[in-house]
Amino acid sequence: MFERTEDQEQGSGQGTSVALLERMSQEVASLSGESSGEEMTAIVGADTEFKGVLRYDGTIRIDGKVDGEIHTEGVLLIGRTAVIRATVRARSIVSCGTIIGNVAATEKIALLEPALLKGSVMTPLLSMETGVRFRGSLEVPDQEEEDPVQHNEPDREIAEVANS
Repeated sequence: MFERTEDQEQGSGQGTSVALLERMSQEVASLSGESSGEEMTAIVGADTEFKGVLRYDGTIRIDGKVDGEIHTEGVLLIGRTAVIRATVRARSIVSCGTIIGNVAATEKIALLEPALLKGSVMTPLLSMETGVRFRGSLEVPDQEEEDPVQHNEPDREIAEVANS
C-alpha cells in the first residue's frame, strides 16, 4: 500500500521513515485483511491545508493539515507530518501524526510512534506503541453480551449440587 521511493532509501534519518512506512503497511494489512488490498480513495498531501468536512467511503491518507471533520467508512491513515484538528470518525485509524480532537473508530485505532493524540477516544480496540503521546480520555463501547442470567444459572446449579 505504501511505496518506498529512492529519496527514502538514501540520506540520514530516512531509515526511520522507511521503517515507519513498513509498520503502517503492516497495520493496514492487519486491519483490512491481507487479501482485501483496499485501494486508497483520497490523499491529502504534506503541503496541503484543508478546512472543512471530508467525507469518504474508502481509505484516506492524510499527510497535511486538516481543520474540521473527517468521516470515512474505511481506513484513515495519518502520516508523520499530518496535523489534524478535527472531529474524526472512521472504521479504523492508523496514525503516526498529530490529532487534536475527538476520535471515534468502530473497529480499531492504532497509534504508531511518534503519534500524538489529544482528545477523547471511543473505540473497541486501541493499540499504542512505546513513545506515543496520548492525553485525553478513552471510552470502550459495551460489546453485546449474552444474557447475564444465563451465565449465572450454571453457577447456581453448581452451588445447589455442592450444598446438597
